[in-house]
Amino acid sequence: MENVIVAGGGIIGLSSAYYLQQAGYNVTVLDRSDFLDNCSYGNCGYVCPSHFIPLATPGIVKQGLKWMLNSQSPFYVQPRLSRSLIDWGLKFMKSATKEHVERSAVPLRDIALLSQQEYEQAWFKQPVFDVAYEHKGLLEIFQTPEAAEHAHHTVEKAHDLGLDATLLNYDEMQAREPHTRINGLGAIFFKCDAHLYPNRLMQVLIGLLRERGVNLVPNEEVLRFETANGAVRRVITSKHAYTADAVVLATGSWSREVAAQLGTKLPLMPGRGYSITLENSPYHVNYPAILVEGRAAITPMDGNKIRFGGTMEITSTSTPPRYSRVQGILNAVRRFFPEFDVPMPPAEKIWYGYRPCSADGLPFIGRISKYDNVVVATGHSMLGLSLGAGTGKLVSELVGRKTTSIDLKPFEVERFG
Repeated sequence: MENVIVAGGGIIGLSSAYYLQQAGYNVTVLDRSDFLDNCSYGNCGYVCPSHFIPLATPGIVKQGLKWMLNSQSPFYVQPRLSRSLIDWGLKFMKSATKEHVERSAVPLRDIALLSQQEYEQAWFKQPVFDVAYEHKGLLEIFQTPEAAEHAHHTVEKAHDLGLDATLLNYDEMQAREPHTRINGLGAIFFKCDAHLYPNRLMQVLIGLLRERGVNLVPNEEVLRFETANGAVRRVITSKHAYTADAVVLATGSWSREVAAQLGTKLPLMPGRGYSITLENSPYHVNYPAILVEGRAAITPMDGNKIRFGGTMEITSTSTPPRYSRVQGILNAVRRFFPEFDVPMPPAEKIWYGYRPCSADGLPFIGRISKYDNVVVATGHSMLGLSLGAGTGKLVSELVGRKTTSIDLKPFEVERFG
């Protein structure tokens, strides 16, 4: 039985392990922490084919510059002398074009639909996956005429892609949320979207993998690789050495440094996000929602919970959290839902984590040229959970040298050279 070493214990690494174990491999997953604190836990739980527009879009760079002096802004790039940040920034600006957005729509749709299909048909039909999954749709609420115009074009594009989306006027939007007043002009209703409780998904997945014999190793950071004859033979951690027939790099926001050890350049930076979760929430919504101008998100979860999340803070993983950004999220929520008076919580009640952001907003999924037995799966930005099951299936197909379920050319690992 071949040994596959998966570096990274987030949703991408664990999903890869899920499919690799099913395919008959002996799988070991190495996590630099304890599998319990990565960004797969604090996200808003979306499984969202509607997110076919990448992070790198026209106007985002200009808007980001305007926001740089605002401590509560939803998009922020921390200025610092960093060669990797400069390289990422230049590539990001080059990618932020209308043409890139058009090219990205189909591959992002394809991997999202593959992932949703795997969740619904392969995962969640098993009773063990009781993760509060609801395929009921998502609202994308807007407040300005400019955003309303953009929403009109987004719905047209969604229809071109075969996605179920409807433009709602104010009354139609408000009728879907009778529990509270919404301050908005209207919304896109993406019936194609679903949501779940990510904390429970991760707990169930970890338990299931252990039950099936996958070796989950906490607190072992990958330090280096031993190579021979064009392949990685051993993965060296801070404590042990692991023999490898194949290696999967799913190390999230640390992937740039890990891939560099194998001579592969990944233009990727950590994008820190924040969220807070109200248990037994006094506020209620029927649907998860994106607050367009506020660049924040809200999700009802697990019956009695509600989560508020957002911000994209391009920074280093060693930079202390800026909790003022959470106040920015809560302010945005109040602008859209004026009855939601949520006070700023203490620091211990605030979650934050690092999303791996590629320079063009598309994940890296594929082999590297220098070492034939290495598969990379990272750079999913805010879509890790949404694309998790699909990415895991694709990784297993790559390791097994099978035809992949979708075309992976747009996600080539070395597409930047």
